[in-house]
Amino acid sequence: MTEILSQVRGQTLWITFNRPDARNALTFAMYEGLASLCREVPTDGSIRAVVIHGAGGKAFAAGTDMTQFRAFDKPQDALDYEARIERVLEAVERCPLPTVAAINGACTGGGAAIAGVCDIRIAAANLKFGFPIARTLGNCLAAANLARLSSLMGAGRVREMIFTARLIGAEEAQGCGLISEVLEDEAALMSRAGALADTLAEMAPLTLRATKEAMRRVSAATRVEDADLIEMCYMSRDFHHGLEAFLAKKKPEWSGT
Repeated sequence: MTEILSQVRGQTLWITFNRPDARNALTFAMYEGLASLCREVPTDGSIRAVVIHGAGGKAFAAGTDMTQFRAFDKPQDALDYEARIERVLEAVERCPLPTVAAINGACTGGGAAIAGVCDIRIAAANLKFGFPIARTLGNCLAAANLARLSSLMGAGRVREMIFTARLIGAEEAQGCGLISEVLEDEAALMSRAGALADTLAEMAPLTLRATKEAMRRVSAATRVEDADLIEMCYMSRDFHHGLEAFLAKKKPEWSGT
């Protein structure tokens, strides 16, 4: 599979989203590939950290490849999609090694969700982070994703970001604790990601693993049922209209139905 690449350099596993012509929009196969890499990473000490980034210099990952939504015609399609995304995000969360998201450019939708479950996020100055779904598709985030984002950024900022469909830049992202460092450009970002991974490799592996798992359990304890909300959005006229309008590069006309 060439759309998601993996390479071990030193004690670091580098995972690359590799669809630069599509701003690394994520296919279902890419989601599953990421989950598999995180589940199967060795814990024998040969690898001590994981870095996730996007190829091409313009995007970490610009969400899910939207053409895949055209097949959605019943509620179960929407529920299965969100369940798939949750399994992928849990695989990244449960990765026994520390994960670093090295974010360059657009980091939206599913890409932003993946970055959000990494342990550390650093970004180039051209970062654009968010979930512009209120402007584009008219779908929704699962409650578990909203909880994760709220723990990172604060519930008020998450609500405002989604309601206005705006994208957060690097300075604001650092100010609210979403990212820990801003780097000048892609070269500086990748260099810092490698150095950070080397630092993590020197730390006590069980301390890092226990901290990750404890924090994941705290997050999981607050999750709520949201199937009705997912069905409401994905099965709506607005969602299907918004999808086709986005793919045709037109502005959608929302009806609320």
